[in-house]
Amino acid sequence: MPVRLKDVAAHSGVSIKTASNVVHDHPHVKESTRVRVQQAIDELGYRPNLSARRMRYGKSGFLAVALPRLDLPYFAELAAKISERAGALGQIVLLDATGGTAESERIVLRGVSSHIIDGVIFSPLALTAEEIAGRTDEVPMVLLGERIVPEGFDHVAVDSVAAAQAMTEHLLSLGRTRVAAIGRMSATGTHSMRLSGYRQALTAAGLGFDRSLVRAVTDFDREAGRQAMHSLLESEHPPDAVFCFNDLMAIGALRACREAGVRVPEDVAVGGFDNIAECEFATPALTTIAPDLDVLVDEALRLVLARVNGDDQDVEDVAVPWRLIVRESTGGSTEVGK
Repeated sequence: MPVRLKDVAAHSGVSIKTASNVVHDHPHVKESTRVRVQQAIDELGYRPNLSARRMRYGKSGFLAVALPRLDLPYFAELAAKISERAGALGQIVLLDATGGTAESERIVLRGVSSHIIDGVIFSPLALTAEEIAGRTDEVPMVLLGERIVPEGFDHVAVDSVAAAQAMTEHLLSLGRTRVAAIGRMSATGTHSMRLSGYRQALTAAGLGFDRSLVRAVTDFDREAGRQAMHSLLESEHPPDAVFCFNDLMAIGALRACREAGVRVPEDVAVGGFDNIAECEFATPALTTIAPDLDVLVDEALRLVLARVNGDDQDVEDVAVPWRLIVRESTGGSTEVGK
């Protein structure tokens, strides 16, 4: 027989109401009582009936988090932070790796498991703003990522245009005049915005946009950066600096420079984006843009839980702070915040 709440109450010597208050994390419970009930829950293996909980309270306590890739350091760290912060708020997170494919992301929009989900935090990669706008599922959703989003959706993101412009300006400030770019050159989304910031910095410096200095990749991992950097170094007029649109590609670019006998930063300065932990341990340590993930996570959870709890506040578009961290790959050690 499944363990019931009244079994937990009897085992811990409290009323069913008190046991329920502990399960639902109500604040007005003595700590000694909470510990005793929790011990009973652990010993008996009690699990709340989610269907009954939703019927009674209108909430399951589950949030879905859909990210493109969990095997990439940035998204892995983001998922871990969301799970940790949500847990502290009494929420359980269900993670979904969409692979960044349109079909998988459409499943998220359709809300296949919406009967057990209170809210969704979603970082789309392949879907257009028009497709997202056509969502019919009514479960509260907050969008992440540097992209154009349709009206009616809360959105939390870094200003990738401004951050990419700052990185490119930093490379130009070193006296470099042939600044290359490596990224996924889609028409929309994060990398398109970073390309826009890169181009704006070149224009402001009086330099034209040279397409021969741009390498489009189909993936955004170390090997993609390595191959793209080799292509740039083997060109007739190689760059003297490169801005990679994420850190993994920049680390691949560092490897390509080493394989080609090119010195970093003396011959080529290299910058990335994301500030994954690997940046500090690369040789040389990688200059990068560091989004404030703590703010990103806290704001995403604040917004989705406000919607879950019925708050009819205006839709918000939250700009996440970022810093330019200058390390050895561009010959320095400073931080510039935004």
